[in-house]
Amino acid sequence: MAETTDQNSRTAAFRAAIAHFISERFETKRKGASDEIAASLTAKYEYSAWLADAARRVGQIQAVTHVLKATHPDARGSSFHVTPERLPQHLEIGTHSLGEHYADDIVGNAAALDVYKFLKVEVKNRRLLDWFLQDDTDLLSALHDNKATAQEWAAAFKGLVRPSSAALASHEKAKQVYWCCSGEPTDDAGFHLLQPLFSSTLAHAVHAEISEARFGEANTKARHAKRDRQAHDGIYRNYPNLVARKLGGTKPHNISQLNSERGGINYLLASLPPAWDQERPKSFLGIDSSFSHFSRYEDVPSLIQALRQLLKSNPDPTMETRIKRERIEQELRKALAAFGLEIRYRLHAGWTRNEDCKLPLCEQLWLDPERAELPPRADHEAEDIAFTQAFEWKDWPDEVATRFARELNDILHKAKLPVGDTELKHWAKQAIVDADWPATMQRRAVLSQSAEEQTHG
Repeated sequence: MAETTDQNSRTAAFRAAIAHFISERFETKRKGASDEIAASLTAKYEYSAWLADAARRVGQIQAVTHVLKATHPDARGSSFHVTPERLPQHLEIGTHSLGEHYADDIVGNAAALDVYKFLKVEVKNRRLLDWFLQDDTDLLSALHDNKATAQEWAAAFKGLVRPSSAALASHEKAKQVYWCCSGEPTDDAGFHLLQPLFSSTLAHAVHAEISEARFGEANTKARHAKRDRQAHDGIYRNYPNLVARKLGGTKPHNISQLNSERGGINYLLASLPPAWDQERPKSFLGIDSSFSHFSRYEDVPSLIQALRQLLKSNPDPTMETRIKRERIEQELRKALAAFGLEIRYRLHAGWTRNEDCKLPLCEQLWLDPERAELPPRADHEAEDIAFTQAFEWKDWPDEVATRFARELNDILHKAKLPVGDTELKHWAKQAIVDADWPATMQRRAVLSQSAEEQTHG
């Protein structure tokens, strides 16, 4: 008796889920329709009538993983449904890498996609399609009271996931590659004709990952922290040099269902060797000031421009003006600290020993502090010992701050702003120059924390 009650309960759950889906479709179609059309829709969306029509139309669509039309929308031929575990398990990333976590795509008549949405309805955390593929008897009972009719409809719905026809077909508009198998390029009979197929399933997984990195809340917070030079415990992900390949034009659903969900956008990663954004010592050789680099560093040009415009406007000495100026000064302060730390990380210790290094000693001590930990060179022992002593004496941070102030004054003076010693002292006071490097624990210090400590020091 308990078993019968449980079966009745499962059947009722299946029937309720199916009826709810059909009802929602009916309400959507009925909105704004005339009374005559609404009456005809009522008959069409009656439970058994809609299921019979859906079972007839499901043959117009097919579940696939690899889509032919992604190559060319007019290509006519075979698409494939191959689950990741059935593919060769190469070391390289491919569809096989998805394991159980993959999405089926749908190709065929876009007008029949509502049937696929029906089969995606979940009951007890599984799709109706999965229950059909398991020949669930309670689901059959929910379809129709007539067992034969229910089995006929179920067989039709299971046909959504079907192997391609025995007569596999390519097309002149599909990509094809002649692959030499014999090892003799002159042997025309020694080639196989291969047709690469677009894995929409893999493209969908890649699209989800990149979209999360670009627009997800967690990565957005990390991006803002990076921009504002603030501490952040999370991981920041970025995919530079992306290309978006648009498939299907204004009708992405003509390619496939997943392509439509992506709005036709399929991301292509940059197929390039790594180009590390790394400063080389040579860029700091032969120059007498590193501030020519700093003036082009990240947001510094826009900050200097903002300061220049603010001062040129000759604003009233109000609290609002003071807040604007202090915000710009604070960002310049952070930028100077970030610039110093970044160069220290990027360039190898002792790069200022190069005979072409013309930077003043204070800037060498600032940007190459680990040189003080290197053993003196036999042929430059006095010079290297003097460097270490100068580093430990700690006069150089004030000198660097003064050089920063003088550089900023020069920029503002070229903009015909009346700046002098008063402004120079003010800019120097704003500078953050880390004098405690290269203590081991400083390597783990967060830039924003270091900047905050020195600001209030």
